Amino acid sequence: PNQFGPVVRNAPDGERELANLRWGMPTPLERVRGNADSGTTNIRNPQYAHWQQYVGVEHRCVVPVTSFAEPSPTPNDKDPETGGIQRNFWFALNEGRPLFFFAGLWTRWQGVRKVKEGPGDHEVYGFMTAKPNALIAPIHEKAMPVILTTQEETETWLTAPWSEAKGLQRTAPDDALVIVEKPATQIKVSQQAPAQGSLL
Repeated sequence: PNQFGPVVRNAPDGERELANLRWGMPTPLERVRGNADSGTTNIRNPQYAHWQQYVGVEHRCVVPVTSFAEPSPTPNDKDPETGGIQRNFWFALNEGRPLFFFAGLWTRWQGVRKVKEGPGDHEVYGFMTAKPNALIAPIHEKAMPVILTTQEETETWLTAPWSEAKGLQRTAPDDALVIVEKPATQIKVSQQAPAQGSLL
């Protein structure tokens, strides 16, 4: 949360624009803790009243991605080289990591993201999630991003009425993604000695 990232959205003139927004949509007020709202990065239940104000085409965006990470489910699978941050599994469409998109929402918001920064005007975004597929579930059992892999899907998300666009919030097929990088601790090394080739 609170990091900046690129999104593609509908501009007021009807064109598409690339914008750099802060990650994390406004959190429902009843869930805000303390004096700052660090934001909600993932939206699972758009039917919830808080999210209904953001589902129109004027608030929809797509988030360009080539791969994404989910933390290792193994307890304390931390990397000392990064200060003890949990290691990640990385997912992509294939080993070449071609471009695809997350279905997202964005808005303008006024409030406090970090207490030390004080109140301010922000443009923020989050992305939609769905139930995980068979590849993601063993690593993240609760959800996976809603992925858009065709121009038709992207256009539908950015332009269609919500009654149609909401159908894109679905679990990706089990073969839609591959694991392109595993934590070093999750790579099984063969214990069998390599075969010795003949020198004669």
